[in-house]
Parts: sequence; structure tokens; C-alpha cells
Amino acid sequence: MTIWIISCVIFIYFTALFFLAQYLHNNSIVDLAWGIGFVIVAITGYLVMPEKTTVSTIILLLVTIWGLRLFFHLAKRNIGKPEDYRYVNMRKRWGEHWAKLKAYLNVFILQGVLLLVVSMPILFAMTSSVNDFYWWNGVGIVIWLIGFGFETIGDYELTKFKRDSRNQGKLLTTGLWATTRHPNYFGEALGWWGIFLVSLNDTRNVWGIIGPITITLLLLFVSGVPLLEKKYKDRPDFIAYAKKTPKFIPFIGKKSL
Repeated sequence: MTIWIISCVIFIYFTALFFLAQYLHNNSIVDLAWGIGFVIVAITGYLVMPEKTTVSTIILLLVTIWGLRLFFHLAKRNIGKPEDYRYVNMRKRWGEHWAKLKAYLNVFILQGVLLLVVSMPILFAMTSSVNDFYWWNGVGIVIWLIGFGFETIGDYELTKFKRDSRNQGKLLTTGLWATTRHPNYFGEALGWWGIFLVSLNDTRNVWGIIGPITITLLLLFVSGVPLLEKKYKDRPDFIAYAKKTPKFIPFIGKKSL
């Protein structure tokens, strides 16, 4: 029952966002919705579950911190700017006649479905009455903290770098960006592996592993890393950077393009 309630709430959330996007003529607001969507999942599940557990409370806290941080970071960066080029290109490909329907299905509803899949560790934690806490749940918190640190510090370093006009047209290759070419994406993936371990206090919750696997694959092969790698792949400075810097996993990850 809880999962159905959460699914309905997310469906309403992304549908409302779709209508707002059409009013603003800016489908890229869906990017802002990503982090908040997980917060909505966690809060809804926590409110609906009859007996709160230690694990569910911790997950609610971690997901809320992560989601709000991501929302405010993206809001500060994107609000007031034109629609992202990716969504502009989608409009052109789809044509005026089908653009709205395809945007609703291929952007908003699809993101809602993916969000629910990634949220599986949350869903299992919020539908379990088991109140045990094991050592690996604590390890999960530590892993989440490391991931959150990579994502937050990586975003901060990049924002600070871009703010300096002297760096215009240059690549950030210092700080965490010297350990991996995508510290923010690595941090996001690692954070979800941490959430999964925190949720793992019940045998059935092992199925929540689908969540971190999904977000890791999305970031590595679909929406995160590939877009940026493609954008810079022909630049000599990026080629040199790629030869000495791991693509995803810091220090030991595979280099090259």
C-alpha cells in the first residue's frame, strides 16, 4: 500500500511539473525536480509507515539532506537562465505537434519512473517493521558521507572555478577533479550505495540493490559522464587530462576516453 501511495504522489508531482514547464516554456526545470523527488518519496513513506524504525529515520535524514542540497545547488545555477540546450534539441527533434506529449512521457514521466527505481532502498526501508541496526548499516552511513563529500566539494570547486573570469575556457583539473574527472557524479553514485547498505537490515531489502545499480549505470552510460565526455573529447587539454585522470572511480579508475 505504501509503495502505491508513493507512486501516486510522484506521478502527481511530475505531472504538475510538466504543466509548470509548459507555462514557463522550459522543460529543463525537471532537473531541479530530481533531488526534491527523492525527498518527497522519503517523507511520504515515513509518514505512511505505521511504525518508524531506526533505519527509516536515518534514511529520511540522509535523503533529505542530499536532495535539498542538490536542489539549492541547481536552483542557484539554473534559475533565470534559458532552457538547457538538451531540451531545446529535444523540441526540435520532436516537432511542434508532438513536443508536449513526448516531453510529458519521455522527460517527466520517464524521470518519475527512474526516480522510483533508484528509490528502491528507500521504499524497502519505509515498508519494513524490522528495527535492527547492524554494523554494515553504520558502514553505509560512512560511505554516504564520503559520497556526499565528493559530490558537494566537487560542485563547490567547479562553481568557484567558473566564477573566476581568468578560468574562462579552461578545465578544472585540481582538487577532487585531479582524482576523478567526475567527482560529483561519482559522489552521487557512492551515496546511493551507502543508502542501500543503511537500508539492508532485512533479508528482503537486498532487492533494493537495483537502486544504486540503476543510478550508477545512468551516470556512467546515459545522462551524466557520456554527455560531458562527448562535449570535451576533441579538446587537446581534455585529452591530456583524461590520460592521467580516472574517468569515474578516484585514483584507481580506468583512464582514457
